[in-house]
Amino acid sequence: MAEAAGSVLVVEDNEQNLELVLYLLEEAELDVKVARTADEARALWTREVPRLVLLDMHLPGIDGMTLVKELRSDPRTQKLPVVAVTAHAMRGDRERFLAGGCNGYTAKPIQPATFVEEVRSYLNGTHKEEGR
Repeated sequence: MAEAAGSVLVVEDNEQNLELVLYLLEEAELDVKVARTADEARALWTREVPRLVLLDMHLPGIDGMTLVKELRSDPRTQKLPVVAVTAHAMRGDRERFLAGGCNGYTAKPIQPATFVEEVRSYLNGTHKEEGR
């Protein structure tokens, strides 16, 4: 299935998590950009707005929710789909991230068998987040 032009921005500072996500998305022939910090993410989306952001919520120096607020306050990125990809899996975390501006939530460790299809559902605009 051919994807429309545009990249998936993966914002992740953990090398093992990043390796797995990159492997899965690149095997699916998706265009992937990588940022390991919030500053790198800002620099990337300033040059080219991606089609989707997969965002680790625990980054060095700044948390993911602060980055989501920045995305939502910029007219170029305010409607950009953002998925929280996080180990924060306590009761209420999913709801907190969705209420804070994320369009979706994926708990770590990610499920390799379903991850690419989930990402494609966001890219195609067909993902339905439970409870929304």
